[in-house]
Amino acid sequence: MSKPLSDHDRKKQISVRGLAGVENVTELKSSFNRHLHFTLVKDRIVATKRDYYFALANTVRDHLVGRWIRTQQHYYDKDPKRVYYISLEFYMGRTLQNTMVNLALENACDEATYQLGLDMEELQEMEEDAGLGNGGLGRLAACFLDSMASLGLAAYGYGIRYEFGIFNQKIVNGWQVEEADDWLRFGNPWEKARPEYMRPVKFYGRTEHHPDGVKWVDTQVVLALPYDTPIPGYRNNIVNTMRLWSAKAPCDFNLKDFNVGGYIQAVLDRNLAENISRVLYPNDNFFEGKELRLKQEYFVVSATLQDIIRRFKVSKFGSREVVRTDFNKLPDKVAIQLNDTHPAMAIPELMRVLVDEEELDWDKAWDICVRTCAYTNHTVLPEALERWPIDLFAHLLPRHLEIIYEINRRLFSEGGQKRVNMAHLCIVGSHAVNGVAQIHSDILTATIFKDFYEMDPHKFQNKTNGITPRRWLVMCNPGLAEVIAERIGEDFIRDLDQLKGLLKYVNDEAFIRDIAKVKQENKLKFAAHLEEHYKVKINPNSMFDIQVKRIHEYKRQLLNCLHMITYYNRIKKEPNKQWTPRTVMIGGKAAPGYHTAKMIIRMITAIGEVINNDPVVGDRLKVIFLENYRVTLAEKAIPAADLSQQISTAGTEASGTGNMKFMLNGALTIGTMDGANVEMAEEAGDGNLFIFGMRVDDVTALDKKGYHAVDYYNRLPELKQAMDQISTGFFSPKQPDLFKEIVDMLMHHDRFKVFADYEDYIKCQEQVNELYKNPKEWTKKVIYNIAGSGKFSSDRTISQYAREIWGVEPTLEKIPRLLYYVCWTC
Repeated sequence: MSKPLSDHDRKKQISVRGLAGVENVTELKSSFNRHLHFTLVKDRIVATKRDYYFALANTVRDHLVGRWIRTQQHYYDKDPKRVYYISLEFYMGRTLQNTMVNLALENACDEATYQLGLDMEELQEMEEDAGLGNGGLGRLAACFLDSMASLGLAAYGYGIRYEFGIFNQKIVNGWQVEEADDWLRFGNPWEKARPEYMRPVKFYGRTEHHPDGVKWVDTQVVLALPYDTPIPGYRNNIVNTMRLWSAKAPCDFNLKDFNVGGYIQAVLDRNLAENISRVLYPNDNFFEGKELRLKQEYFVVSATLQDIIRRFKVSKFGSREVVRTDFNKLPDKVAIQLNDTHPAMAIPELMRVLVDEEELDWDKAWDICVRTCAYTNHTVLPEALERWPIDLFAHLLPRHLEIIYEINRRLFSEGGQKRVNMAHLCIVGSHAVNGVAQIHSDILTATIFKDFYEMDPHKFQNKTNGITPRRWLVMCNPGLAEVIAERIGEDFIRDLDQLKGLLKYVNDEAFIRDIAKVKQENKLKFAAHLEEHYKVKINPNSMFDIQVKRIHEYKRQLLNCLHMITYYNRIKKEPNKQWTPRTVMIGGKAAPGYHTAKMIIRMITAIGEVINNDPVVGDRLKVIFLENYRVTLAEKAIPAADLSQQISTAGTEASGTGNMKFMLNGALTIGTMDGANVEMAEEAGDGNLFIFGMRVDDVTALDKKGYHAVDYYNRLPELKQAMDQISTGFFSPKQPDLFKEIVDMLMHHDRFKVFADYEDYIKCQEQVNELYKNPKEWTKKVIYNIAGSGKFSSDRTISQYAREIWGVEPTLEKIPRLLYYVCWTC
């Protein structure tokens, strides 16, 4: 049970956690008891911990409702330009604590639950993660929603309400095993179904061309049922909406066709339609051309566009007309942002609506479409680019294929493609195209989109990714947030550039001490968590060396493995030397069909089994695989990290956002000049990151010359030793050839050139070890990093999207809270 706050702690925590006034606490307690009784139908005798979580969640949700209604009413009155962020993934994590932070309710809830004899942290642990994303792309969308609300934008996130999110990962005998993520089984207190806004979505069928236009007929209809989740801004009384669509079969589904095996079978077959929103595809940076996935992509786009157009038509706009009918005004009132190519169907679908349904001529419709849509690219990996087979398209979406052919004919006068290239569709159909870090945007215009760039250079922009400081500092690392607020006030939470104000404390003994103390507390807390959940005991004075991200060859977890083996061999060779103790933690999920990634996990666990049980090494080196890495585990691991590994081959990681979270939370980075690492080094100062390895130009030159892994193997004895240990079964004595495929890949067809960076990486890790022996100098570098992380707030990113792509102006103004209830149109 959490202890009551002392007066000193209270004073320290007031600013960031909100005031625990007596009225507040009394009101929260009575609301809690009311929900336990009336919503959950329980008393304190039979209530479970989960019941208490739901009672608290409903109590906090009550504080959102008035603001939510007021915000939507405010938008209806003001009729601003609205921003629609369409994404197949929103990796939200938990909602309770984030809502308390943004509404300044944390202290009051803490006090109320304490007075009720409950522990708020225990209740928070009952909440399921909303894992509706794979990794960076989905988590970016979640951070963006937080920033759009905090900057007062009239913005909406649109996506799919997957019944099953990203799988839960279990490690069994060293192997990844997937379990379904049944995140909704106990209900979701944060969502509100909106059946009154249900929309029909059509598939299959055929087209008929008449003199008065084109008809898409004989289609199969699936209904899209919206569920709304409130998105609170940071203490500005704004609550925006994330609307996720769930698939429902219509009542007459299959009952019209009496040849389907009768009534019972027809009702059972409703599942086929409803499978559209059943499960998130678990691939990160990989395209799998499945019909169900294309159905998901069109489903979210069709339902969303119907909603956008309905809202455009009915919004109040200083006119006596019942509806707005002039679609020339659409780009003045609507901005659509496509998060990668997954929602690319928005472009042909908007054209279909404008031309076939609203009867605009093609050129007018195309102009409106281009001025409304914008596209964010997230990867340059060829296997990730979406290219759909023509026959699948023709079968599922015949009218859209005709529209795509027409776009092609008008722009390129060419035909005969075997596949629909979604990136090309997004580029031609958008007025702005952006990469997500400067180096990535430069690579796009120089390589994969070079032809398009030369045709229309003004279309291409950069928008370096960011992270929300609410979740990734204030919420997950309150100790650090307080230490910062004591020095520079708390406005940095809204304006992260103010962290530059910490530079004047870089030599301040007390500040250095405070920063180091917070890190040590976080490490102890995480060590206790690992001990409780994984039964592993770790040395909290060791360097916490962490690499957490999806398992992928380009992210080079294998390079990390080679360092662990090399460091192990050095300790074994000179066991009496003063080695810097390390706990190496690697976490992340492998796509279920990605065999190599699953073997990489097996190799990490195998190396750990040997190293962790070697008495010569003791607690100077430990290797831990962090099972089931997800948003909630990131919130625990990142504040405890000393070293952050960002070691992708230069030119492969578009941006990375985990790198920014570690930087903000006081870890130092070892990394290549890739993605946002480049800009992090610029902001913190080159000498304050451990940069190693080939630059993009070196990789290109090596490609030209030819990469021969065997040359490095023969030239570098420690690399040879490590590879020989892997290939002869030193780490898998029961199955000596277990890692044969990985050895073969590294030696003969490694696209990501692990050996080429090995030598420089090992040298760089030696510098890390040296600096860690000098805690004061280490902490100074940490302060430079925290002070330099302001640029990587998603508030800055979203302000740039707003001004440079969407044509709207961010504001930090509060809106008044709702004092009375009125009808409103959402």
